[in-house]
Amino acid sequence: MKKIYNILVAGIASLSLVSCIGNLNTLPLNDYDATSEAAYVSEASYLSGLAYINAYYNFVSQNDAGASDLSFDDAGQSELIRQWLVLNDVPTSSLDIGWGDSYIAPLETHTWNTSDNNAIIAVYTRCMKGIALVNEYLLQTTDEKLAARGHEAFAASIAQYRAEARFHRAMFYYILMDEFGNPPFAKEENIGGELPQQISRKDLFEWLETELLDLVSDASAMPAKGAVAYPRPTKDAAKALLARMYLNAEVYTGTARWADAKTYAKQVIDNGYSLHPNYRELFMLDNGQTCGNDEFIFAVEYDVAKAQSWGGTTTLNNASFDDGMNKAVATHLGITEVDYVSADTWNGYHIDPAFAESNFELKNVKWNGNGLGYDTANSDKRLFLYNAGADAENYSRTVSTSGWRCWKWAYTYSDGTLFKRGGDESADWKLSSADFAIFRLPEMYYIYAESDARLNGGSTSDATAIGYIKALRTRAGLSAPGSSMTVEYILKDKAAEYLWEGQRRQDEIRLGIFDSDPNRSIYPILESDRSANPNLKQNPGY
Repeated sequence: MKKIYNILVAGIASLSLVSCIGNLNTLPLNDYDATSEAAYVSEASYLSGLAYINAYYNFVSQNDAGASDLSFDDAGQSELIRQWLVLNDVPTSSLDIGWGDSYIAPLETHTWNTSDNNAIIAVYTRCMKGIALVNEYLLQTTDEKLAARGHEAFAASIAQYRAEARFHRAMFYYILMDEFGNPPFAKEENIGGELPQQISRKDLFEWLETELLDLVSDASAMPAKGAVAYPRPTKDAAKALLARMYLNAEVYTGTARWADAKTYAKQVIDNGYSLHPNYRELFMLDNGQTCGNDEFIFAVEYDVAKAQSWGGTTTLNNASFDDGMNKAVATHLGITEVDYVSADTWNGYHIDPAFAESNFELKNVKWNGNGLGYDTANSDKRLFLYNAGADAENYSRTVSTSGWRCWKWAYTYSDGTLFKRGGDESADWKLSSADFAIFRLPEMYYIYAESDARLNGGSTSDATAIGYIKALRTRAGLSAPGSSMTVEYILKDKAAEYLWEGQRRQDEIRLGIFDSDPNRSIYPILESDRSANPNLKQNPGY
């Protein structure tokens, strides 16, 4: 069923990407190739080009959410956000997937290699294509190009658009740095020119740091908080990315930057954000409206009318449910008119009971019991779980009736209403309108607290840090921390706060518990890209 993305798309979508990603097995980006002269005819057309870049996190094709522009049989599995979460959560056992797709088991067992893996292909390729889109956009929006088209009057607005585009390029490069370490480094001059050189992880970190510091400077055209409509990025999004990078700087460069992480996290915290009072509303279908201006710092928009995807929050809404879970959750929420809260029961996403026992505060667990399988009133209120059966000793990730499942993304609205299932003539009702927050305020709290603990030998007694974690635990209905907190305590609490939000892999790498082989901390460069670009060397250990 063909569903159209309701965003204007500039001619940048039609550009060749071979200069960035070599001869990867991709399909044409669209059927509507346009020259730059036809694409950039008004100020609105420049904004349209930026909108396309802004949407690339959940984009799978120009005109159909069910057909990928990558050669994937399942279009939803080619989406960046979906597979970014897979790469960051599946190797940690915070997320197991029981469908049996060939690319999943190697991630769960840490046996991935240079063979084709859909998650690795999707994340690598989407980021490189996103970078190519930004580079072309920057080429087409120079002062010289504006003057040649007689568009000098748009210069101030387009300076801001260029800054936003540079932030997106930084996000794509950050993902590549974190996941792949040493990717190709393509700039504007590589469009139509020489193949890009490879950049080391340390050098890419330094480039990103310089780029982001420029974007957050007083002289930058990057918009301040409130200057652009949600969910467009602001200086705070760039600062949040800096804080996350500095937190992991020792992994990326060999040199810790805890003080810098703490500084930039505090700058974001102090700029008018607040914890949303109802945790589950952060994941409801109207979360952009209810949380977009308090807790969300930067988010990816999903909308059944204009930003559709079978990845992202559509996956998170449906992938855990079977019919029994659907009915149990509906009963728990007091829904009487129907017996479901999920649009589609995909019956695949699980949580290893051992991971839950190590990181979650659950009371009165009853395996194979009635209801949700634990005392929800007295447990961590951030955990919207369902007990599928089989405790840690008898758990199997490939068995559907095994482990814990998560329903915090269930299809509900903040006013208490429920989505309505539609007829077979349309799949719109199966697609999620819940946005995905890449940066939320709690992450800045955790970064501040962990950084202070790292600066003080592994624990913090800083009143501000303790106050931040207390606020999160109070919202979760849990006891406050004591007079000090260890790094382990902080990241255990974060495991519950950020379940299935793609943060666990980084945390385990910093804790030193991810894998005994340091080469496992990054994924391999695609062999197909290495074949097309002789400048690229494979990462160590592959």
